[in-house]
Amino acid sequence: MSDAADSDWQVIVVGAGAAGLVAAERAASRGLRTLLLEKNPRPGVKILMSGGTRCNLTHDTDARGIVAAYGPPGRFLNSALAALGPRELVALVEAEGVPTKIEETGKIFPVSNRATDILAAFLARLARTSCTLAVGEAVVSLRRTESHFAVTTARRTLSCAGLILTVGGQSYPGSGTTGDGYSWCRELGHTIVPPRPALVPLVTATPWVTGLRGITVPDVGLRVLGPPKSPDEPNSKRPTLGSARGSLLFTHFGLSGPVALDVSRYVSAEPHPETLALECDFVPEWSAERLDESFRAAAAAGGKRGVASLLPDELPRRLGETLLHELGIDGQLRAAELPRQQRLQMVETLKHTRLALQGTRGFKSAEVTAGGVALHEVHSRTLESKLVPHLHIAGELLDLDGPIGGFNFQAAFSTGWLAGLSV
Repeated sequence: MSDAADSDWQVIVVGAGAAGLVAAERAASRGLRTLLLEKNPRPGVKILMSGGTRCNLTHDTDARGIVAAYGPPGRFLNSALAALGPRELVALVEAEGVPTKIEETGKIFPVSNRATDILAAFLARLARTSCTLAVGEAVVSLRRTESHFAVTTARRTLSCAGLILTVGGQSYPGSGTTGDGYSWCRELGHTIVPPRPALVPLVTATPWVTGLRGITVPDVGLRVLGPPKSPDEPNSKRPTLGSARGSLLFTHFGLSGPVALDVSRYVSAEPHPETLALECDFVPEWSAERLDESFRAAAAAGGKRGVASLLPDELPRRLGETLLHELGIDGQLRAAELPRQQRLQMVETLKHTRLALQGTRGFKSAEVTAGGVALHEVHSRTLESKLVPHLHIAGELLDLDGPIGGFNFQAAFSTGWLAGLSV
């Protein structure tokens, strides 16, 4: 896969990430003279970074499950998933000698826990084709002529009949995804839905949160609440912008963990995130009524037991102590002496604690980008632009972002695969 001296190609793929690697492999496997350009010194940088360097390849579901996870925009993925669904993606990797495993959360990882093995599998597939891979060569500009695309890099100007853009979004800009594709697509006439960070940690303005840094709560329900209807009524009923449930991690800046990342897209979509609130249900398995009944029964039977002992076992001790302190309740107070009003406050706090938000940690900490090329301007059955013939767009550059758990990688691989088949 050495660099080629000539400048005319049937297909050029820009960006050797998840979508680009499979797009180039599929195009070249069809006998098309294909060049894969990558600005980084090596391909697949984001693959290597993902999943804590373990690479969460996809999710243990079928194509319908992937579509459902994306909500209404997921319908755009139907054709791509028909071409390469989760089962086929796993089989493809395992055929390269990389066994996979399904974790309790449904995430699928390589058994080795090494993202390098996943990348090696895709590079092995690429190496069996005639595709030329050129690394360390960033595209400076591109334009469409009547007969071809002119792609200019820092070293040369190339031409191609078909162009596939798989340059990613703006998340983890250190990996090379610096939003280049947005300006190119905009210049070619495409609408760009404003990019924003998604699957990104949240920054809170509630002081006691940072004191719990390092504490994980395995099961928490989160709701992002919109601005209050009136500034004079900050605690009034607010609309729910989005919700999720999962593991929560307290950090030195606020909140992380899967459930915080999953709701972050609703926070980053708000131009004034400081007007939002995050409602936490720390015991989603318990209804408020059952929790109150448990408190009353334990208090009646507990004798000299302290109030802190009434809290559910699944609640981390330090979190429970902090919540009681915020309520002004002495955890050592005998449960039998707990006033009814304070008991109800405990229930309310466990089920509906509200945290003030400041925003997110931004693109530098985001796993994916929300926003991008408007889906209605791209043919979902081919990934070809409706505005520019022979231009195909795949991966994170599209206005598609899914929840945590391998859904975004699946979309990248599937759309890249379909683009390579269709170019």
